Amino acid sequence: MNIAIARPFLGPEEEEAAVRAIRSGWVSQGPLVREFEERFARYVGAKHAVATTSCTTALHAALAVSGIGSGDEVIVPSLSFIATANAVVHCGARPAFVEIDPGTCNMDPEKIEGSITKRTKAVMPVHQMGLPADLDRIKEIVDKHGLILIEDAACAIGSAYKGTRIGGHGNIACFSFHPRKIITTGEGGMVTTDDADVAARLRRFRHHGMSVSDMERHQAKKVIIEEYPEIGYNYRMTDIQAAVGIEQLRKLDAILEKRRQIASYYDHELSGISCIRVPKIPETVFHNYQSYWIEILSSSPLSRNALMEGLLDKGIATRRGIMAIHRERCYSDVETSLPVTERISDSTVLLPLYPTLTADEAMYVVNQLWEFLK
Repeated sequence: MNIAIARPFLGPEEEEAAVRAIRSGWVSQGPLVREFEERFARYVGAKHAVATTSCTTALHAALAVSGIGSGDEVIVPSLSFIATANAVVHCGARPAFVEIDPGTCNMDPEKIEGSITKRTKAVMPVHQMGLPADLDRIKEIVDKHGLILIEDAACAIGSAYKGTRIGGHGNIACFSFHPRKIITTGEGGMVTTDDADVAARLRRFRHHGMSVSDMERHQAKKVIIEEYPEIGYNYRMTDIQAAVGIEQLRKLDAILEKRRQIASYYDHELSGISCIRVPKIPETVFHNYQSYWIEILSSSPLSRNALMEGLLDKGIATRRGIMAIHRERCYSDVETSLPVTERISDSTVLLPLYPTLTADEAMYVVNQLWEFLK
C-alpha cells in the first residue's frame, strides 16, 4: 500500500477546460474568473464573490479593506495554519490568540470577551478542518462590542451552519483552493460578502488599487484611462485557474458525498478503540470533512509521533494535528497560555481522506490503527 494523506480530484474535464482557456487568448483575470465568482457566490448563497491568488491573500485583502491596520488587534485561534495569523500581521496589526473548544477544535466563544481590548477591531474564527464554528454566539459577541467578523473558511467550502452554507451568512468569508482542500485550482482563494461596497474595494485591492479592470478596458467602446485611488496588490486569479475551478464546482456535491461516506466508515470502525477519540459533530452543522482527525489519548500504547512513524512504515501517510501558531519561532514574542490548544495540537493525527480513496485502502488504514493501538 502507498496511501497519500490527500489527492486532488481532477479529471479530463478540468484538463479540457484549461486548454480552452489557453486557446481563447485570454489567460489572465478575465471572463472565466467572473463566471467562477458568480457560480461560487450562488453556491454558498452570497451576493458577491471575489477571486484571489490564495486564501492567505483573500484574508489579507478582507482585513485591509475592513480598515484593519497598524496598532489594531484581531482575535484569532492559535490552533490553525499559520496563514491565519500572518494575514493579520501583513496588515500591520497584532493577532490576539484565543483558546479553542476541545470538542470541535474551533474558537471557544466563551473565551472571546476576555481577549477584547480597546485595540480589538475584528474577530476571525476558523472553521477548522471544515467544521463550522459557532457563528451565532460569535456574531452576538462581535455585534455587542462593535467589531468586524471575518470568517477564515479556508477548509469550509460546502459545509453549512444551521442549514446555511458557510459563506452565506452575510459576513466576510475567505476560502482556499489549495490542492489539499475540497476543490482546487492549484492555488487560489475567494472572498464572499453581501456588502457591495466591500466587494468593489476588494476588486480594486487585488488589482493594484486600479479603478477599472483590464477586462473592462478591453471591452469598452472608448478609451479609458485608469486611476489608482488607493494602494493595492497583485492578487489576481488567472482564467486558466478559474476554468478548472468551474469544473471543480460542478463536482463539489459528489466530492462531499464521497468524503462523508469515508468519514462515516472511519467513525464506525474506529470508535471501538478506547485510547483514541473520533470527531463528535454538532447536530447544528453539515461537515464537509476536509480532514478527518483522531485524538490520541494518554492511555495509548504509542505516542502520537510514534504512531505516525509506524503508519508511514506501513505505507500510510498522515499529518500531525493542526499547529499551535503561538509556539512557532516567528511568534515567540507572544505571551499567552493556551493549554487546550497545545494538548490538541500535540495529540491529534489527520488520516487519509479523499474521493478516490478505495474501500480496501480505507479498510487497510483502519486495520493498521487497530494493530498499533489494540
